[in-house]
Amino acid sequence: MGGRLIVLLTASFLLLLLTTAENGGSSGRDGGDFIGNYGKLSGIIIPGFASTQLRAWSILDCPFSPLDFNPLDLVWLDSTKLLSAVNCWLKCMLLDPYDQTDHPQCKSRPDSGLSAITEIDPGYITGPLSSVWKDWVKWCIEFGIEANAIIAVPYDWRLSPSKLEERDLYFHKLKLTFETALKLRGGPCIVFAHSMGNNVFRYFLEWLKLEIAPKQYIAWLDEHIHAFFAVGAPLLGSIETIKATLSGYTFGLPVSEGTARLMFNSFGSSIWMMPFSKHCRTENAYSKHLSGGSKKAHFAYVCDEHEFQSNFSGWPTNIVNIEIPTIRGRRCSLARHGNEAYPSFLEVAQANKTDTECGYPTQLSFSAREVSDGTFFKAIADYDPDSKRLMYQLDKSYHGDPVLNPLTPWDRPPLKNIFCIYGIDSKTEVGYYFAPSGKPYPDNWIVTDVIYEIEGSLYSRSGNLVEGNPGAASGDETVPYHSLSWCKNWLGSKVNITRAPQSEHDGSDVQVQLNVEHEPEMDIIPDMKRSPRVKYITYYEDSESLPGKRTAVWELDKANHRNIVRSSVLMRELWLEMWHDTHPDKTSKFVTKATRGPLRDEDCYWDYGKARCALPQTCEYRYLFGDVHLGQSCRLKNSSADLLLHYV
Repeated sequence: MGGRLIVLLTASFLLLLLTTAENGGSSGRDGGDFIGNYGKLSGIIIPGFASTQLRAWSILDCPFSPLDFNPLDLVWLDSTKLLSAVNCWLKCMLLDPYDQTDHPQCKSRPDSGLSAITEIDPGYITGPLSSVWKDWVKWCIEFGIEANAIIAVPYDWRLSPSKLEERDLYFHKLKLTFETALKLRGGPCIVFAHSMGNNVFRYFLEWLKLEIAPKQYIAWLDEHIHAFFAVGAPLLGSIETIKATLSGYTFGLPVSEGTARLMFNSFGSSIWMMPFSKHCRTENAYSKHLSGGSKKAHFAYVCDEHEFQSNFSGWPTNIVNIEIPTIRGRRCSLARHGNEAYPSFLEVAQANKTDTECGYPTQLSFSAREVSDGTFFKAIADYDPDSKRLMYQLDKSYHGDPVLNPLTPWDRPPLKNIFCIYGIDSKTEVGYYFAPSGKPYPDNWIVTDVIYEIEGSLYSRSGNLVEGNPGAASGDETVPYHSLSWCKNWLGSKVNITRAPQSEHDGSDVQVQLNVEHEPEMDIIPDMKRSPRVKYITYYEDSESLPGKRTAVWELDKANHRNIVRSSVLMRELWLEMWHDTHPDKTSKFVTKATRGPLRDEDCYWDYGKARCALPQTCEYRYLFGDVHLGQSCRLKNSSADLLLHYV
């Protein structure tokens, strides 16, 4: 970053210091927002699944390999040991599928600090490939954020939510982290959660209800949390979890799918992101707690009439379509007489099958509800040894969780400021066809076909159009749009919509719709044009908010689920929103979208068509020793002192 921009930012911070209230937390003109010194805010990062380093906490001698595991050795992820001693590596990764204890010969624990989430497998080659939050931290440093203002809260992503607290006291530690940050910095925290990290934060908010007095709950949240940025949140689950459960998902690692499946299904967290219906909920554990009910109670699913009137539990299509091998006589008996334990069989049993018909495999289809309530796993229990273990975890750690059944739809958290951010319009898996492979466990299932959502349509892997209920857009390559966009339900009855290019722009291609009516549980589809060559970001922002509350949804075209936290566009918008929020002279609830100029020297680039630096209003050619190409010599102009004032 250029020295002049640093001076600019320093001057801006001094302005904020001079105009802030002494306590840094006074109410602003927009209903209780934190108006004060940006330097008093802290950022807490909650990473997603497999985004925290795990280190060995034991000594393991690996036969036939010169590489052993010693205390503090990297386990997730050390690609060298994975390649040379995969059996030893698995011992350090696997958990007992019933009680979530470590392997008798090796145990692993999550690393701590920012280094645990920046690069999962550090190295010249593997580091950039496994980078997660490194670019995020780099941005914070460039914009002058202090070292103690960014706090990572890594966790053992293999554990179920209740086990995180039982074994590691994770949620107690997280509560203390918020309270320590407030004392250290003098202001509330900004929570950045990615993927499954959002599920972790949701569970923390519910756990906190049972931990502190009810009258102090909202006050605690207001005092300690300024804003929640939910990035790529699987609010109704992720379809890829089904594939990982039945056939394995390798994460690009040099292991077989069967090995990956064996490892994934040993984790208690394997069910945490299972898809579920938006029409089914469980009893409120918080109410049970207040009424003196048992904390060990089992909370049953209750579905409204829409679940049984709509197709596919409100999802685009059936989640799982699977061929069940028929055992002559036994399966036919089940089909003829029915079985309450297998609700999906009732549809199959409508016809009176003969023994000849029963000799062929039966294809069964399962909706999101039938996956989350255990019907699917019961149906394949005779053919898959993992089903028993999965049903045990589902019942104990999710349906029977004393704090929250995570397989239920989110309500808007009672926080002052919420920004839900995700990518759209990428090819995303929404359904699978499975069949027996003829091989032994764990390779006993194969994926015979995949259903994708692509920009409002459903296609099979072979390219055929599939009937169903596609959404207005598609997901982010990992989480379907149906799940990502659930947070639109958190918006108010009237919404302002703005669509602008993701790149720097002068405002000529910005489209705005004000006070758009928003019906509960209905998607908001803007009537706006798109240029095929431009990637847009669409902002949905409350026009009329609850007092002291703000909600916004950002949809980024073609933003990939796993790479979105490395997006410079997202970092720019986050920075502007927080700078705007803490400015004492702000005139609007949300930052303006009229223009987007460069904020860093890196945002300037060379326009080869015009043989000059692009964005000449703010960028100029200024060579410095060490520049190796023209784009590096394009830097911010000396006269850009009022750069950030455009966004107040």
